[in-house]
Amino acid sequence: MEALEMTQALLKIITEICIVGVSISIFILLYRAIKGPTNPDRAVALDTIGINLMGLAGLLAIYLVTTKLNDIILLIGILLFIGTVAIAKFLEKGVIIERDMD
Repeated sequence: MEALEMTQALLKIITEICIVGVSISIFILLYRAIKGPTNPDRAVALDTIGINLMGLAGLLAIYLVTTKLNDIILLIGILLFIGTVAIAKFLEKGVIIERDMD
């Protein structure tokens, strides 16, 4: 029984350390998204922020011992994919939605 409690305490400590690390990473990426020298740099920073948010939600699910955040992780992933496609299309063509006037 004592080994189980020690394992749970160690898991909480490691999860807290990882949450702090991912949060610091998000703040650094936020700086890159704002100050990025080029638009592709900003796009990559925004994409990586989304991936880190997914990881942060997963770490919070581990820390809180719940499966309720799994839907949120999937939702962030879907929105991240749509946003990445939209940004890539904007960087390539200059518009997201093409309108034909014919």
